[in-house]
Amino acid sequence: MIKKISVIAVILLIVFNFSSAFAQDAIDSSENTEQVKEQTSSEKINAFFEPIVAKMATVLFFDPFEALGLHDPVIYDEAGNPVLDEAGNPLKSHIPIIVAWLILGALFFTFYMGFINIRGFRHAIDVVRGKFDNPEDAGEVTHFQALTTALSATVGLGNIASVAIAIVVGGPGATFWMILAGLLGMSTKFVECTLGVKYRKIDIFGTVSGGPMYYLYMGMKNRGMKALGAILSVVFAVLAIGGSFGGGNMFQANQAFAQFRTIFPVIGDYGWVFGVVLAIMVGLVIIGGIKSIAKVTDKIVPFMAALYVGTALIIIFMNISHTGEAIRLILEGAFSPSAMKGGLIGVLIVGFQRASFSNEAGAGSAAIAHSAVKTKEPVSEGFVALLEPFVDTVVICTMTALVIIFTGSYLNPDGLEGSELTSQAFGTVFSWFPYLLVIAIFLFAFSTMISWSYYGLKSFDYLFGGMSEKWFGSRKYAANLYRGLFLLFIVIGSSSTMGAVTDFSDMMILSMGLPNVLGLIIMAPEVKRDLKDYLARVKSGEIKKYK
Repeated sequence: MIKKISVIAVILLIVFNFSSAFAQDAIDSSENTEQVKEQTSSEKINAFFEPIVAKMATVLFFDPFEALGLHDPVIYDEAGNPVLDEAGNPLKSHIPIIVAWLILGALFFTFYMGFINIRGFRHAIDVVRGKFDNPEDAGEVTHFQALTTALSATVGLGNIASVAIAIVVGGPGATFWMILAGLLGMSTKFVECTLGVKYRKIDIFGTVSGGPMYYLYMGMKNRGMKALGAILSVVFAVLAIGGSFGGGNMFQANQAFAQFRTIFPVIGDYGWVFGVVLAIMVGLVIIGGIKSIAKVTDKIVPFMAALYVGTALIIIFMNISHTGEAIRLILEGAFSPSAMKGGLIGVLIVGFQRASFSNEAGAGSAAIAHSAVKTKEPVSEGFVALLEPFVDTVVICTMTALVIIFTGSYLNPDGLEGSELTSQAFGTVFSWFPYLLVIAIFLFAFSTMISWSYYGLKSFDYLFGGMSEKWFGSRKYAANLYRGLFLLFIVIGSSSTMGAVTDFSDMMILSMGLPNVLGLIIMAPEVKRDLKDYLARVKSGEIKKYK
């Protein structure tokens, strides 16, 4: 009953906000009817979502430290003068409350779990290699497949474009803080994925359902906080569905087509065709559920990571003489006295922010994929999960940053942004790299979409699966409805320019960290006890190696 009330309350709240935004948009548009008539459907959708995005931004990107006077947001140059933007206004570096929340959570879990991100690394490798695999354990995928499925959702355009943005905004010093954020995020992933497996549900057909929706509800219920758990789980599920349609779908499709259009201008007017083809490809994979997705990701992820990192390493070795200078730029940029005048906070936050957006540590999304693993030891999957931020941020994001720094592209004289700067940096050594980048971006986008479809599906099933079963006798109707909508949004994303829609969805992904990290902190003592018990049984030989 509490869960149903929470679902209704959240839906009504969303409808109210959407209605308010729509009403305001209608009032504004009535002042210029002719202009509205000339708007494309994309522009109309954008106009609808813009006020919603603005409202969400005031909350998610609110800077409590600036409001309390604890830091000067203005960025200064080495001479102590404010850095100005193109309009002549001082550039400012804010500390968004959502990023601060994720950073504080990562710091807490790292210290509370006794630096599990460091001391658990070797055991994590052993588990991923299958040394502790028991084929008789319940679940749908192996440890390695669970890892690659989760990685396929995080290793994406953020590793190419967001890193370049961090370097442009924060300079080479942002690389240091980005690496640190990745290391701290490993601890957060350990906690959320351990709980994901512990509180998962397995039906009579062996199908697994798990993630924050389940451990937030059941974990809080076990602590006498059933109402809070119901609210947190429903809020998370709603946010995850929204995030899957936008950041995990439309944005990926849109950017993939944009890259193809750059290399092959002739297809510029056929975004919808590209979308239909991509939707068919995605549909063929996701129709088979997590097993089908895992079979694809365990091949795509290693390939695309090796392709991208291998190319980056070649460039770095070709510029190996610049190593000393690159290290100096990174360390001075991260800790220089001039940065203390305002830039230090800026470079620190941009590094943490881009890393958090890339590896999604704290968002809880990865716990949904890891819940499907074949194991009876929840903590073992926590160890596997801590490898995600290491691969995504410490390895792949750092490779991008180093190429940009080693080639001197960080100076950015042409004012390039995102993937354009990354492409230029690689292109200074390999003229054919833009073609390789198109392949990499397509693979990154495709793998992200198929994994996020699973996250959204499990969240949709959590909210509406029971209703589907009650009305139609099966949960598959809700699943098919979600899959149909997901594939439709691929076509929309490929053929439209809807910045506000994707901004809205990206914010929903960030918002997932608010209920999730709160629940993780409350349940941290439980995870710590389980960890201590697990390590004791590994040491005693009770948990044995099978290979």
